[in-house]
Amino acid sequence: MVNASDALERGRLLLQLGRPADAERELRGLLTEQPQHVGGHALLGLALVQQGRTEEALEESREAVRLAPDHWMPHYMSGQVHHRAGRIDEAARATVACLALSPEHAPAWDLLARVHMKRRDWVQTAEAASRGLALDPQDSDLASLLAIAQVLLGRGDQARATAAQAVRNNPESALAHWAQGNAALAKGDPRSAADSFREVLRLDPGFDAARDSLVDALKQRNPLHRTLSRLRERFVGGWWLVFLLPAMPPLIAVFVIIALLHWAAWIAESWTTLRLARGKATRLLFEGPAARVSLLCCGLVAAGAALLGLGIGLGLAGLGSAGAATMALVTPVQEAAHTGSPAGRRILYGWAVLLAAAALAAVVTAAFPPALLATYAALATIWIAAGVRKIFRPREAAV
Repeated sequence: MVNASDALERGRLLLQLGRPADAERELRGLLTEQPQHVGGHALLGLALVQQGRTEEALEESREAVRLAPDHWMPHYMSGQVHHRAGRIDEAARATVACLALSPEHAPAWDLLARVHMKRRDWVQTAEAASRGLALDPQDSDLASLLAIAQVLLGRGDQARATAAQAVRNNPESALAHWAQGNAALAKGDPRSAADSFREVLRLDPGFDAARDSLVDALKQRNPLHRTLSRLRERFVGGWWLVFLLPAMPPLIAVFVIIALLHWAAWIAESWTTLRLARGKATRLLFEGPAARVSLLCCGLVAAGAALLGLGIGLGLAGLGSAGAATMALVTPVQEAAHTGSPAGRRILYGWAVLLAAAALAAVVTAAFPPALLATYAALATIWIAAGVRKIFRPREAAV
């Protein structure tokens, strides 16, 4: 005879240890003897969804809710299963049903905050996390979620205080240090942010988002990179300004300045990444495409500058403009590399290849007009890339 309490406890422990298959065997043994056991069905759903068996997991969750519709627990577990399965609306309904039955259950507020975070509803995320934190002020995850929402709402000072509370509550929480790093980065403190992200990776080496953020923090420590990045973000311009050009020709200068700011920022990005990729302490963070793209872009600048100088020295305008076109290729290459959607990235890389072919043809023929057009087109890629990203959006990352 299986002891239900012991079987459930073993199932929970196995799930906490990341052994869902073993937890499934334990829970199925319980349900063989007690087919109507609510907790068995609820935990089995969680074990199944962790193995990627979504439909079976949802069926078990529905069965648990059917057996005990007036108890908070099966609704809460159903919310967990739906959240892990990426069914955010169903997760929200299940969590709200749980809170209607047990509003003092702090973990349900944690789950609701994560659901709202998936929806990118930062106000609701902050509200749910605050409600849960009022019930359990020592919950590090709730404080972390609140801090992340505050960062995204532009409440930087509050975010830093809340994230510090999260770290105090649980110094071994990767999520707490992640929130602290984001709060520091939002307040313009990349050094502290980098320290926090390093701690995240020490606690959880598979936390890929922290690796990307550490790279960003390390780059932001470079004053030139930081200044140019801010200018680039501030002066993006709008495609609609094109329609004002016939009436206001001086706007062309505005477009040129914006494009040059972006180009300079991408060069700073390339140089910073390449420098960090060669550093002993940061080399492992920059293995792969980022380092190769940066090396290529630095090579384009060097080759373009050489051609430009040669063209000026020999009095060959076509060769000099081909050098400018070569240097301008930094923009399309970096815009492609920093596009999240694989389809959008392929399109922009194709565009960069076309421009490279035009620049190469200009080098061979020393023709001035094609080289000049290639230069303008390469610098204007910032607006082309913006349109591509709007059409081809990357998939949402897991929260």
